[in-house]
Amino acid sequence: MRRLLAAALRPAGAIGCALGVVAIALALLGASPVAVAADLADGAFGNWIAFTDTLARATPLVFCGLAVAIAFHGALWNIGADGQLIVGALAAGAIGPALGGWPHTLAIAAIIGAGGLAGAIWGGLAGWLRARRNVNEVISTIMLNFIAAQLLSWAVHGPLMEPSGAFPASRKIAAAARLQLYFPPSRVNLAMLFALALAAVCEFGLFRTAPGFELRALGRNRRASAFFGVPIARLTAGAMALSGMLAGFGGAVQISAITHRLYETISPGWGYEAIAVALVARLSPLGIVPAALLFGALDNGSQAMQRADGISPQLVYVIQALVIIALLAFDASAAGGWREAFGAGAPAEPNAGAEGGDV
Repeated sequence: MRRLLAAALRPAGAIGCALGVVAIALALLGASPVAVAADLADGAFGNWIAFTDTLARATPLVFCGLAVAIAFHGALWNIGADGQLIVGALAAGAIGPALGGWPHTLAIAAIIGAGGLAGAIWGGLAGWLRARRNVNEVISTIMLNFIAAQLLSWAVHGPLMEPSGAFPASRKIAAAARLQLYFPPSRVNLAMLFALALAAVCEFGLFRTAPGFELRALGRNRRASAFFGVPIARLTAGAMALSGMLAGFGGAVQISAITHRLYETISPGWGYEAIAVALVARLSPLGIVPAALLFGALDNGSQAMQRADGISPQLVYVIQALVIIALLAFDASAAGGWREAFGAGAPAEPNAGAEGGDV
């Protein structure tokens, strides 16, 4: 508990600084920072429907935030959570219509499992390229994001397009494969509890198991980990596959619980926003839950802010960017990690496959 409280201090300070800068800018533009904040909060939490919509927006951020955090703990800079979420949704949307005759529990397990498997393959491909060919995972995951987006576009305009051919969307998944909504018309569903459970499992796995220790050791010092017998290549590929699986779960539950079909714009950029979520949480899996709730509230409340005050919802992205800048300014070690990740003065590494063996 003490570790979690200590980890929360810097993010809280960074958020405070970002909000302070935004408040000054709003005042200079002639708007009331207090009124804007009140309208933003009202849009996010003002009533039961607003609150549950905020939870629904935060849920995919938890899955993607966990994906980013797991990889980042191993100094693997997974920028591809968005693509991994998309392929997870694509797999779920592809098999969903065929699950009509299945028992509900098995259909839910199948659709979520398909999404997780697709995400694991997508993330594992980047991990394999890093482990065996020393391909920078920042580049490979970004490129895979574009490929995933184009695959989704091809699918909803082609083989998975709904029968009438009028809209670029897939057929609805079978009712048996849909996660039940509770307290309608709210969008409360079991995916939210699934996200919480995964956060707890990731927290335990990272800080209470031997593989979690090896992953964190890999993130701190790759050379020393290889010296002490950590299978670098296998761990690299496995961590990226696990990261992709978590993001793929996010895509699958979005199909199963919310949209019930594939759309070309299934993700508004959750995988990229999740990088900010993970950094605000300081890569703590349990910390990702409140961080995702904060970002979900900003996303959900921005529309009410625009209606009431005439302030562009793009202000939310300004706040997110300022939070990241403030975090890096507050935390020199984080800034150093980013510099090392992008090669600014980083020492040359021997071939990862030679250190850790074949994958």
